[in-house]
Amino acid sequence: MRYQTVVPGRFISRPNRFIAHVEIDGAVQVCHVKNTGRCRELLTPGAAVYLERAANPARKTQYDLIAVDKNGLLINMDAQAPNKVFGEWAEAGRFLPAPTRIRPEYTWEDSRFDFLLEDGDGPCFVEVKGVTLEEHGEVRFPDAPTQRGVKHLRGLMRAVEQGCRAAVFFVIQMKGAVCFRPNDAAHPAFGQALREAAAAGVSVLAYDCRVTPDSLELDAPVPALLSP
Repeated sequence: MRYQTVVPGRFISRPNRFIAHVEIDGAVQVCHVKNTGRCRELLTPGAAVYLERAANPARKTQYDLIAVDKNGLLINMDAQAPNKVFGEWAEAGRFLPAPTRIRPEYTWEDSRFDFLLEDGDGPCFVEVKGVTLEEHGEVRFPDAPTQRGVKHLRGLMRAVEQGCRAAVFFVIQMKGAVCFRPNDAAHPAFGQALREAAAAGVSVLAYDCRVTPDSLELDAPVPALLSP
């Protein structure tokens, strides 16, 4: 996926989950943050960031904060990007070789999964999770408790029990990750649910991305280590 008009800036502060103060061309701008997660290890005062200029000049905030340079590692932090890049990847036949149907935001029983894909072997439900938390090459999810994420895993397990295929797909929004692990320190229940899902037959996949200030593209598999 590609962004349109991207400009560099310098992060100043984040008054709340939705906005940030960023210096752009010497002026302080109020920008929309396209990630409501904590991202405390990313958005540090003085950090180099990248922003997309809004296409609508009448919009209240004229910029969206989409990426940050963390000590030389460029990380995309747009929470909407993982579904977009997975959708492009699936359309290209990279997830299932010959999909006959790809439907985003598919409701099944009491769950709404990010994708339903179908081929000659029937349906496959996919839940996509973006990963931005990194330390010494190890990436983890989530960065905060997510009951919604646990619910998604339970739904995927039920789908497998009923004869469907299911996968949780972690989009690592950076390059160079050594391994992926569930973040038990932040939410032990998610880590436990992920292990139970894997044992029940849900595929657990993690892929890193090629990242530039104005693009994001899925690239290579990263080992998913699930042991506590």
